[in-house]
Amino acid sequence: MSFTDATQFWNARFDKDEFIFGKEPNEYLVEQSSQYLKPGNSVLCIADGEGRNGVWLAKQGMHVTGFDVSDIALEKAKQFARDSQVNVQYSLCDTDGFDWQASTYDAVIGIFIQFADPAMRARIFEQVHQVLKPEGIFILQGYTPKQLEYKTGGPSLIEHLYTEELIRELTKDFEILDLRCYEKELSEGARHTGMSALLGLSARKR
Repeated sequence: MSFTDATQFWNARFDKDEFIFGKEPNEYLVEQSSQYLKPGNSVLCIADGEGRNGVWLAKQGMHVTGFDVSDIALEKAKQFARDSQVNVQYSLCDTDGFDWQASTYDAVIGIFIQFADPAMRARIFEQVHQVLKPEGIFILQGYTPKQLEYKTGGPSLIEHLYTEELIRELTKDFEILDLRCYEKELSEGARHTGMSALLGLSARKR
């Protein structure tokens, strides 16, 4: 999908008054952040959408950078940040267009970034490793193939979903701190509501 096509696709989804994934941060992110992140950390949020995770991290005293392919989502995110009296550095781009500068961030966050096909996903994991500082933290949340039965959010293509084996292969250059597959009720706006088949990862750059 080209940048223009991706922008049109996601703009159509985000062009609503409500926040389609809600305004509360992802639960797994909150849990893992309390263990591995601290105020003053520099954090990158991949495809941060309407800003629910980036704004929350900024409210915890972190220096947050985020990007998304949807200009409509980013306008909502920027307003959300202003309303929350925090600053998040947002830019309009996709994962291939972002400036992945080496050893820049203490943490990188990827919450439901399952628009990525296998080739893009491999690039993203390499780029994440590149931009993390030594000992930097990568926190990831996504859906597993069982999510296709629940149909409560996420992609309909199995190749976009995560298995533990897949994630272990993609994180060979990381030390895995937490990796779990589990099922839980989500309530993250209209797009992520109901019983869900999830994978959570926290990993440290070696």
